[in-house]
Amino acid sequence: MTAVSSGPERTRCLQQLIHRTDKVLAVMHPPSAGHARLMEEAGCEAAFVGTSAVVGAYTGLGDVGTATMTECVQIAGWIANSCSMPVMVDGDTGHGGIMAVRRLVRECIKAGLAGVRIDDQPIEGKRTTQSAGLEVVSLEQALARYRAAVDMKNELDPNFVIMAQCYARDAANSSLDDCMARLVAYKEQAGVDWVQLESPHSLDEVKRARALIKGPFSFMKGKLPRTLGMAEHLALGVTIAWYPGFTHSVMRAALWDFLHDFNARDIAAWDDFQASRKGKPAMPPMGAAADGEGMEKQRELEERYLGADALEKYRLTRNGTL
Repeated sequence: MTAVSSGPERTRCLQQLIHRTDKVLAVMHPPSAGHARLMEEAGCEAAFVGTSAVVGAYTGLGDVGTATMTECVQIAGWIANSCSMPVMVDGDTGHGGIMAVRRLVRECIKAGLAGVRIDDQPIEGKRTTQSAGLEVVSLEQALARYRAAVDMKNELDPNFVIMAQCYARDAANSSLDDCMARLVAYKEQAGVDWVQLESPHSLDEVKRARALIKGPFSFMKGKLPRTLGMAEHLALGVTIAWYPGFTHSVMRAALWDFLHDFNARDIAAWDDFQASRKGKPAMPPMGAAADGEGMEKQRELEERYLGADALEKYRLTRNGTL
């Protein structure tokens, strides 16, 4: 059984991971609470609950600003409390003005999350990554948003991670130079813990940003020709690799292939799948309930609370009668 870490333990852990300089931290999506436990057992160190792929998978909503703060935090909280590794959530635009941003941070901390990513898009026109028509708010408004988040976390848990996602590179009302200036301002003037460049166009742009930013920095694939490996990140002096979508792509492709095979070949598809997993579990274990409130705990409590007649079911099933 995985022991649930407390909120402060998770935030301290995430701070240590994002400040680590000798090894790259790979950040991926946990598609569900059960998958978060599987990922942790497989060696994942931290996870990010995105509004599009994770929250959207639960709600069916697109990443266009329609998912509410409470929906995002509730889903991310379920996932965070299923495992011990630190989990961050996508805070989109902060879901409102500075008071809404403060509430977002407070609710994230209460939910056991280790950090939140907040972007610099306008709430009225929130778009998903790499979308056409994307804009950013003024620098003054963005700084107010991030300062509100940083002040709130400092009041409640200074180790809680505030990440600033900068969309300015491809924004219709911005430029490369403005993007670089914003990354520096978000870090140095607003005091966020970590900044991310949403859409680099070249390695030179990544190198330029890395040279300007002190401390945790990452970049998305953006318009790079391919996703860079972790060794390539380290060579650039970037020790956080942003790979959230990998898990969803693998799961969707595997399910698509299996269901088409099953429709064509019936149960033979399942038999062949199991054979292909020889030496590996057909269904890798997702672990027991992280808080201990699972079947083992249920039996322990029933044996404490119930009488002999009620407990007869255990003898019967153990002996194969039922």
